[in-house]
Amino acid sequence: MGRLIAILGAGKMGEALLSGVLRAGRRPSELMVTTRREERGVLLRERYGVEVVTNAEAAKTADTLILSVKPQDMDALLGEIRPHVPPGRLVISMAAGITTSFIEQRLPEGVPVVRVMSNTPVLVDQAMSVVSAGSHAGEEHLKLAEELLSPVGKVLRIPESLQDAATALSGSGPAYFYFLVEAMVDAGILLGMPRAAALEMVIQSAVGAAIMLRDSGEHPVLLREAVTSPGGTTIAAIRELERHGVRAAVLEAIEAARDRGRELAEG
Repeated sequence: MGRLIAILGAGKMGEALLSGVLRAGRRPSELMVTTRREERGVLLRERYGVEVVTNAEAAKTADTLILSVKPQDMDALLGEIRPHVPPGRLVISMAAGITTSFIEQRLPEGVPVVRVMSNTPVLVDQAMSVVSAGSHAGEEHLKLAEELLSPVGKVLRIPESLQDAATALSGSGPAYFYFLVEAMVDAGILLGMPRAAALEMVIQSAVGAAIMLRDSGEHPVLLREAVTSPGGTTIAAIRELERHGVRAAVLEAIEAARDRGRELAEG
C-alpha cells in the first residue's frame, strides 16, 4: 500500500474507514481527508489529527485515493480531480452503484480502479467488505485494497456484476438486523419484560447465534432445526413468521435495496 492515503468525501462511511485504519496502526501523517464543509474538516482534524486538503491536492499527492462521496456526487468529483490524477494512481471507490467503467471513463486512460462495498461495523473492526477489479486493475491492486480493508473486518472478492447485490445484502445488512432486534425487544416489552432486560437478552442471543453460525460450519437451517422441538414454542413462532410472509418480505426488501442502489447511481 502506498504510504499516503486520501479519503475523498469523509462522511459517515469515510470516517468509519478512517478510524478503523488508524486503529489498525496507520499514523495520522499517512492519511488525508477532504470534506464538503469546513466545519466537518475541522472536526476530523481535531478528532483524528489528519490533514484536511482539497480534492485536487489529494489527487496530486496521495498514493491511493478512496472515493467515499454519495453516488450522485461522483460525476462532479471525478471531473474535479481528473486533471490531477496520474495514470498509475490507485483509485478505490466506495460509492454504491457506481461502476468501475463509469470512473475509468472520467479519469485518465489506464488508471486502476477497485470497487468496494463495506458496511458500518468497520467501526468495531467487524466490517464485511467486497472488492471487484476494474479493467485496468490487476492482482496487485486488489491486494492493496485488501490490505487496507482486512484489519477492519472480512474481505471477499466478487465479480463486479454482483456488487449491487452485495450492497443490498451486506452494505445495508446491519440495518436489517437492528430492525429485527428492535421488533424482538418490543415483543419482550409486550410480554411484560423491562426494556433493558429485553434488550440485553436479544443482543446476547444475536451475538451467540452469529458466532455459532460462523464457527460451527453448519447450515442455518440445521441450526434453526436444532432449536425447533416438535410441538414446542419455537415452531409456534416460526409458523407465525411464515404465515405473515416474513421470508418473502425479506427477499423483496433486499431486492428493493438493490434496485434503489441502481437508481441512485443513475442520478
